[in-house]
Formats: sequence, C-alpha cells, structure tokens
Amino acid sequence: MSEQATTFLKTLLDTPGPSGSEAAPARVWRAEAERFADSVSLDVSGNASATVNASGAPRVMLAGHIDEIGLMITHIDEDGFLYCDGIGGWDSQVLVGQRLRILARHGAIAGVIGKKPIHLMKPDEREKVSKMSDLWIDIGARDRADAGERGVRVGDAAVIDSALVELGNGLIASRSIDNRIGAFIVLEVLRRLSEDRSRLAASVTAVATAQEEIGHQGGGARTSAHVIDPHVAIVVDVTFATDTPGVEKKLVGERKLGSGPVLSRGSANHPVVVERLVEAAQAEGIPYTLHAAPRSTSTDADAIYLSRAGVPTAVVSVPNRYMHSPNEIVSMDDVDATIRLIVSFIHRLEEGVDYTPA
Repeated sequence: MSEQATTFLKTLLDTPGPSGSEAAPARVWRAEAERFADSVSLDVSGNASATVNASGAPRVMLAGHIDEIGLMITHIDEDGFLYCDGIGGWDSQVLVGQRLRILARHGAIAGVIGKKPIHLMKPDEREKVSKMSDLWIDIGARDRADAGERGVRVGDAAVIDSALVELGNGLIASRSIDNRIGAFIVLEVLRRLSEDRSRLAASVTAVATAQEEIGHQGGGARTSAHVIDPHVAIVVDVTFATDTPGVEKKLVGERKLGSGPVLSRGSANHPVVVERLVEAAQAEGIPYTLHAAPRSTSTDADAIYLSRAGVPTAVVSVPNRYMHSPNEIVSMDDVDATIRLIVSFIHRLEEGVDYTPA
C-alpha cells in the first residue's frame, strides 16, 4: 500500500466522527477523493461520494460507512460532571477509566470517564457490572457554569481518545475501525480503478455513508442508493474475527486475521453477485472465507438491497477483533486483499448481466 494511502488511513481513523457527527472524517475522505475522482459531492444527510467514469456502464455503488460509535452528553450536574448515553452499541465495561475527546462548541475538550474507586465499594458492588448510568465524565470543571463556558452542552458527542498503533505482523489497532476501514477501502478501490482507466467499463461511485451505527431504517445508505440507482452494489464492513479465546465458532463462523475478505451468503446478499465475487477471488488467488447471514446483515446492505426496485448487493467484510471497543484490530493484509478483490470484481463486470434468480 502506498505511503499516501497509509497516511490517509491514519488520519481518517484518528478523526472523530460518531453517528450524526461525521462531518470531520467526511471532509478528510472528500479531500483525498478530490486527488483522483472525476467528481466529489456531499449530501444533506452527510454522505460523501466520489465517482469515476460516470458515463460508463453498468453503474456500481461501493458503500462503507464513515461513522463510528460514540457517546452523547445527556446532563451536566451542578458540580460540572457530565453524564452520557451511547451512540451505537457499547459494552459499558470497556469505558471505565477511558480518556475522551468531547466535540464541544469551541473545539475538542479532553475528559476522563470516572467511576467510584474499588476501595470505596461494598463487597457486593465489586461484583456488579458497571452500567452507563453508573459512570460520569470529568473534564476538570469547577461547576456547571465552568463547563458551559468551555462550550460543553447537552447533546455534544464524544469519542474515545485512542489513536492508531501498529502491533507488528501487519496488524493495526485503533478505535473507529468499525467502519472507517470500510470507507477507506471503497475509496482505495476507486483510486486503483482511476489509475488504469483502460480496463474500466463501469461507472463506479464510492460512498462514505452516514449514521449506519444508529440507522435502523437504513441510515445514509438508503438515500445514497436512491440517488445513484446502481445496477449492482458492494457494501464493505467489518465482521467478527474468531481467532480469540472464548468465541463460539459454530455460531459465528471461523475466520482469522490474515485469512482474507469475508463473503456473506444469505439475506441481503444476491447470489449472483456473491458467486461473481467468489470467481474473482479464485481467479486472482485471493484467500477468502464465507459467512452465513440467515437474517438481516446489520449493515448498509439491508437498505441498499431494497432500494427502488431492488439492487443486487453483496457484503464483503474485513475480520475485526474486539469490535465496538477502544482498540479494534485488523490485518492490513486483509484490507489490501479486500481492495484487490473488489477491483477485480469490477473489472470483470459487463453491461446487461441478468441478476434475476433462476
């Protein structure tokens, strides 16, 4: 992967942007897209998109959501302590003692998540799971007025203050990998397609979608798919790596970091699209694993698949350890393999494919 792409990824992962407050990472994404895309745009929902070869056929939509889970300030007490609720799904145990970046009116403010010290707990309290309501945020304010003067208001969003680290063997750890890594991949696919236009027949639009983590009605993917009206769509997200202790493989499947992209089958995964992805992976010698999706995929695919008259869609995922935590881990080999797979899939697309199930 190029030095430019690596720098872009680090910046994208580090830029705070929880669901509903994705403007900052969307700006980073659009600035990178403007280096090579034919057109770049932003809509009222916060979805950023970039297109290459707009006059080509068929129309392909690539979606990776750019939001991350976070916290929202719900109350400021008279002593200046802040209380919060989750933006997206949290295991509250991982929040205890974490540093935060609060996206306040006058800029980011540092905070720390507090909890009663173990020394002051009664024996039965020590055995209890910490709930979000048991925690608070300490920004060092003297009182409520001081917090307000710093620009903190109810409704402000916050993220864990956890930057990217390289762990060795091609592994990286960071917050926001779910799913800033998907937004990164779809734009890198577009970059590689733009570098060899002689092989590109399709019109390809990459979208960094908004509000997937809270978008139970489809988030930004629904409106983006309506506008693009694609002939085929690929959604890039993360899925569970099952190479850590305690994971029940017979329930969630078997895949390791470094085992390549994960192709979902079932639900909002069109069988023709899935088989063409398998063919591309086998032709290019790209390792992959399969994932069963007997119900909803819980990704942007659920909205795109049912857009307009229906869109042939598939989910391609990157194995991810410790999902929805301050330090998610992925393999950059898997990231690169996912990019190569989607590029190959698009190069093999031809106009007029019949996606009607036989």
